Amino acid sequence: MTDVEKYFKKSALIPAIIQEASTGEVLMLAYMNRESMQKTLETGYTWFWSRSRQELWNKGATSGHLQKIVEIKGDCDDDTLLIKVIQTGAACHTGNHSCFFNEIAFNRE
Repeated sequence: MTDVEKYFKKSALIPAIIQEASTGEVLMLAYMNRESMQKTLETGYTWFWSRSRQELWNKGATSGHLQKIVEIKGDCDDDTLLIKVIQTGAACHTGNHSCFFNEIAFNRE
């Protein structure tokens, strides 16, 4: 079983990057605490810590837009997760498939 504690040596929350397994599209970024990571590992579906509501949430539990986990990788510093999922419906609360749809203009020189 995974040693969950090693991911929380630097902080009580760690970022989790959620990626569509079939396309590689980045769907969202959310945060996990120990409990949400443990629930994620136990259930095979994503659980996060809501910083605004200060509570656990199971992605898609109310909307039906579930994220079934295909693979989880930790980064080289053990402080960020990359989670590849099969996304049912939209990942973003706005109804978009991905949360990353706002393009920002920049100088391309």
